[in-house]
Amino acid sequence: MSRLKAKTLREESEEDLQKKLSELGAELSKLRNRSARGTIKKDSGKIRAVRRDLARILTVLNGKKHAVEVKTTS
Repeated sequence: MSRLKAKTLREESEEDLQKKLSELGAELSKLRNRSARGTIKKDSGKIRAVRRDLARILTVLNGKKHAVEVKTTS
């Protein structure tokens, strides 16, 4: 998966973001498992990118959640 941009993530629906979140979580788990076994060579830097993409998605999801809460209270 290529690097995710916050601008494109904001345009997607929450269901799509949740789906990407679970896919990236599974990928991170696989990468960490391979790293612990010592079989990861080329993709050792990919762990950092996946973690950042996960954080980016969570940030966008929390922003959307906060925007909905602000609209309902106003």
